[in-house]
This record gives sequence, C-alpha cells and structure tokens, in this order.
Amino acid sequence: MAGIERRRTGDVVEVVLNRPEVKNAFNAELITDLARAFTEIAKDETVRVVVLRSEGNVFCAGADLNWMKECAGYSFEQNREDARRVAQMFRIINECPHPVIGRVQGAAYGGGAGVVAVCDIVVASTEATFGFTEVKVGLIPAVVSPFVIRKIGEGNARRFFLTGEILPADAALFIGLVHHVTDAANLDGEIRRLTELLLKNSPQAVRDIKKLVRAESGLGLDQALPLCADAIAKIRVSPEGQEGLRAFLEKRAPLWKRAASS
Repeated sequence: MAGIERRRTGDVVEVVLNRPEVKNAFNAELITDLARAFTEIAKDETVRVVVLRSEGNVFCAGADLNWMKECAGYSFEQNREDARRVAQMFRIINECPHPVIGRVQGAAYGGGAGVVAVCDIVVASTEATFGFTEVKVGLIPAVVSPFVIRKIGEGNARRFFLTGEILPADAALFIGLVHHVTDAANLDGEIRRLTELLLKNSPQAVRDIKKLVRAESGLGLDQALPLCADAIAKIRVSPEGQEGLRAFLEKRAPLWKRAASS
C-alpha cells in the first residue's frame, strides 16, 4: 500500500505511516490505505496487538498540502463525501477489536492528533507535540471531534479547538490525550513493555473490554448496568472465561499466556 507499511512479529502487527517526505500527512490515498489495513487486521483473530507508528521525525502533520488544494475546489457534496471517508477511517481504527498502541515520536497536528485520539494506549516522546490546528487556516476539527471529545472531555476540547495552540507532551498527558511520556531513547522499550502486558491477557476479554467501553460511553446507569450484567455473564461462560477461572484455581498459567510466551 502506498504510504502504509505493515510489519508483523508473532502476534504483533505494526502499521506504519511511511510518507516522511511530507511529514506523514494525509491524502486521499493514505486514508483509503489506512482504512483498508485496519479493516483487514480487524478480521485476523491471530493478531493480539497493533502498534500504529510513523517514519521520520514527525508523527503526522495532518492534511497534505496538495490534497488541501484539491479539496478547495470541491463542491459542498464532494466535500461532504470526502469528510465521510475520513470519518470512516477514524472509526475503523477506533473500533479495531485488537488493542492499538500509538507510538508518537514527533508532531501530531490536526488529523494526526485525531489518530492519537483513536488509539487505545498512546506513548509519546518528550519531543512530541500536539495540536488541533484547523482553526488557524479557517477550518474546524469536525471529523476528529467525536473521538477527541470522548478522549479529553468537552472542557479541554473547547479550549484547544478554539486556540489551536500547540501542546507539549506533558500537557497532552495531563488532559488524557496520551498515557505515557518518555525520552525518545526509551520510546520503543515502553512500547515493548506495554505489548508484553497485553499479550499476557485473555484475547477474548481484551476484545470484549473494548466493545464494553464503547457501548457504555454516554449511557446512564439504568442503561449501563444491564449491559454490564450481560457482558460479564457472557464472558464467564465463554471458553476463555472458563479457562481463565480454571487456571486461577489450579494456580497455573492460562493457555493464552503460554501461547504468547512460546
């Protein structure tokens, strides 16, 4: 795929934005390829962890300049259809059944910050910066907003969408856009540590947790509690749920943990 690479090591797949010459910026082709890559990965139950990363010293600078020039000549209908394709890409990453770790080594602006928002776990270098910079060029972060607001909350979104200011990594950590900040030299080590933690866990439970969190978002207690009861009942009678309980009672490693370490 042009602009996208996939690298697999055992149960772990890396999806790599590989357009460093344009700061890994989005164009129509990259959006299509990224959506296709995550669609295919989602169907592969042998995948346990996905790492989303990029080449070069910029994570993703947002929209490609040439693509922006092209969009400037679109009609309203063409712009709406284009925006729907971009939104679908973010949704596909957001709903990937496997845990997605974002590795952010540099600037993540506009749509790049949106990619950060749809990762489950985000590790950022101390050199990384973040910004919802659309307002600076007369635009709004509309397509990424459903995902970003759920990640950082309405109050933070109001401020940073309006100002378009650039956030250093520690500020992004404070508002919940990222989860870990580390020196550039330790970035891959932290990714490995988190990957190893995830590989110790039940694959089915991990997938069900992701679905549960999405389903509960925005629900009141009257709606959430029956959903939770159904979810735990279902996993308790599942093969992995039964195996996990037996392994715990028998004081041994569950089968998935032994498989991941073999």
